[in-house]
Amino acid sequence: MQKARIPLTNFQYGEISPSLSSRTDSAIYNSSAQSVKNFFLMSEGGVQKRGGFKILHDFTGVTEDTSVTQQVRIIPFNFSDDEQYVTALSEGKAEFFFIDPVTGAVSSVASVTTDINGATVPWTEEYLHEITYAQGGDILFLCHPTFQCQQIVRTGLSSFEVQPFEFQVRAGGAKTYQPYFQFQASGVTLDPSGTTGSITLTTSAAYFDTTGKHNGVKLYYHGSEITINSVTNSTTASATVTDELFASLDPDAIRTVDGSADVKITQINHGMAVGDSITIRNATTVGGINASQINGTRSIISIIDENTFEVTVGAAANTTEDGGGNIEIVTHAATEQWYEQSYSDLRGYPAAVGFHENRLWFGGTTSQPDTVWASKSGLYYNFDIGTALDNDSIELVMSIGEVATIRHFVSNRDIHIFTAGSEFYIPTFQNQAITPTNAVVKRQTSFGSSFARPQPFYGATLFTQFGGSTVRQFIYSDAEDAYKADPISLLSSHLINNPIQSAVTISEVGASDAAVFFLNEDGTLVTYNLNRVENIAGWTKFETAGEFHSIASVADHLFAVLKVDMGSGTNSYVLCQLDEDRNVDCSDTYTGSAGVFDVSNFFEDGAVLDVINGSDYLGTFTVASGNLDVSAVDATLTSCEAGFAFDVELKTNPIDLNTAIGPETGRERTLGSVIVNLTDTLSASVNGTKLIIRRTNSDFSQQRTPFTGNKEFRLLGYSRDPQVILTQTAPLSLQVNGIVAEVSF
Repeated sequence: MQKARIPLTNFQYGEISPSLSSRTDSAIYNSSAQSVKNFFLMSEGGVQKRGGFKILHDFTGVTEDTSVTQQVRIIPFNFSDDEQYVTALSEGKAEFFFIDPVTGAVSSVASVTTDINGATVPWTEEYLHEITYAQGGDILFLCHPTFQCQQIVRTGLSSFEVQPFEFQVRAGGAKTYQPYFQFQASGVTLDPSGTTGSITLTTSAAYFDTTGKHNGVKLYYHGSEITINSVTNSTTASATVTDELFASLDPDAIRTVDGSADVKITQINHGMAVGDSITIRNATTVGGINASQINGTRSIISIIDENTFEVTVGAAANTTEDGGGNIEIVTHAATEQWYEQSYSDLRGYPAAVGFHENRLWFGGTTSQPDTVWASKSGLYYNFDIGTALDNDSIELVMSIGEVATIRHFVSNRDIHIFTAGSEFYIPTFQNQAITPTNAVVKRQTSFGSSFARPQPFYGATLFTQFGGSTVRQFIYSDAEDAYKADPISLLSSHLINNPIQSAVTISEVGASDAAVFFLNEDGTLVTYNLNRVENIAGWTKFETAGEFHSIASVADHLFAVLKVDMGSGTNSYVLCQLDEDRNVDCSDTYTGSAGVFDVSNFFEDGAVLDVINGSDYLGTFTVASGNLDVSAVDATLTSCEAGFAFDVELKTNPIDLNTAIGPETGRERTLGSVIVNLTDTLSASVNGTKLIIRRTNSDFSQQRTPFTGNKEFRLLGYSRDPQVILTQTAPLSLQVNGIVAEVSF
């Protein structure tokens, strides 16, 4: 019988798909594993057991509803390096947790259920996972098509309030700087009954919503605002003119003809008809006709084209010329040129929000799913298009022949736009900002994005493909002069199961360098570990006693909401933080006496907890009368860590080798010896053989010293697919740097 020693020196590709189990010819095969559960990949190539999740808060007001995707969702709130928070959204509620910049302690500081107007905050469990957000200074913007954009405003170190987003209004209230759109069918006219005050609006075809959703909505008539008060029927509504119905024309819009009192007036898309009455004001002398002979009430005698009409004034011109100054036309004539505000209960609200180049970006309402809006530069509440100056608002429609429902904005090298069907960007030109005159939307790839928030990462933007089976990186290629969306999860496709959230940490505890976390719909958490310098790029899987329900990263801290039975027989939702010094999940440190500890702050009677004292695992104990009694094991114990243990598993790919006559794949062979290089390890088992750590003396009051070095495990048995399976019998520290497996064949 021959022997061979096979080194497994790194696991840089993490856990790979079972479909790759026969690819023994690939370099990936010996640098990956069949299972990497509850480990981080290390820059050196090994794996380190993740820390436990320390318990922080119990969302006692939330009762489990399995029909809902998320009932508690956490998102970061980063005001500054030393003022950071975790925001937790639940049905009609927002809770805020402050992270102490010195101690790292997390404490609940505020809870809000109503906005500043006394209305209940609008988000519900049904679509909590679909909400998008963006932060600017001390304001967090929350968006979803079903409610008006909400602002969570930090008003003090430990105080917050919720405000509905409101557009800037011109001094005097005559104009609201918001987007408008023509929702009516082609040819439908709007006929106001007057130019000021309370009026009646009549449309030439059915238009008004009779369920009340049009009430309070603003219309834009030739540059003037009209507010709908109530709807009488589908063609009639009562309304109020905000100021006066008039239109400001371009300078010198009057053209006279020598010897004629008929003048032509240019008004872009005027929508007028012969016989309509208008009032001209602010005109100056032109063509020899005095201003007093031009200003006043006039009737339209002819329509030249859609931009020009003709009226008769009080005197004939003595020359042909253009002029008149900055005139205004006052009229309430029926017109096709009228608009309705883009955002409302009837038309929907933005689905996506973001910041880029000092503008606030909105996109994707129910009625305009493929439209992008950007505020004026530096004026986040002003969406006035104006005259297309460089700092004016931007409005773009992504006309690609199909409706592209916008889901996310990401500010990166350019602004990236992710829709349900494609990926777009608006290019930032060299040494030029995006302006109304140079802004253009370009489609790059056609994979589509899920509701999970895309994450900027190492110059790329990582996103979950529509359908939830693949994670891709949207990154610019100089060679192609375009963006591409390469898959990064193909080798581990079995781990991706419709992610609903994502988070990024840089230099997270135990990670290779940076880590991206994707929360799957099934409650598992998958981790993409990346260190490009060392070519470490692989996936691992996190599991817990219950399920991971929500995740968020704040600086280098990873927070999670766990859904777990705390002893009552039903699931609770608890806020936790990943902590390298913890051994178990929902972990807390308890003090007591004589081996008895009060754990009623989080756990209920019936909870079965794993108990640890330093480097010793005491076993599992059941909570009774609010207490955890470990006195049968150690009656002198005054402090312990208690929580739920989680399984770890490092299962290598089948150990294979090539001989003079070919590979041994599928032939019986045995693992006679496995040498594992360990660091600071207190518990490890290889194929069921335990690591024994002995005390150096008989004083059992002293803690055991973690093992560091090479440990040999001798094994028995034959297999056609021999594997090294490394697990634990106690929830203690574990780090595997490499493995050497001796194979007999």
